Amino acid sequence: MKTFLMLAILLLSLGCSEEQQNKISRFGVSWLEGDYKVTFFEGSYKKEWTVLDGKVTSDPQKGYYYFWVDVAGKQRYVQAPISRTVIEEL
Repeated sequence: MKTFLMLAILLLSLGCSEEQQNKISRFGVSWLEGDYKVTFFEGSYKKEWTVLDGKVTSDPQKGYYYFWVDVAGKQRYVQAPISRTVIEEL
């Protein structure tokens, strides 16, 4: 069954444009756009970031949220584990 599924995906991808193949490969990836407070918890440790007019991307297969935040005037890329992170809309 797995072999059939992989073969079907391969055959379908051969007839797709590069843009369509990219969309298929990102099927498991989702994102939120807007203003959010992202909070990471590890025991008693708590770290918060504010994402303003930005995007929080999740990839459940890898188990992380990804986003950019402004820290002391510099843009920083953050990866936070989904299992210990809470996202709230502002």
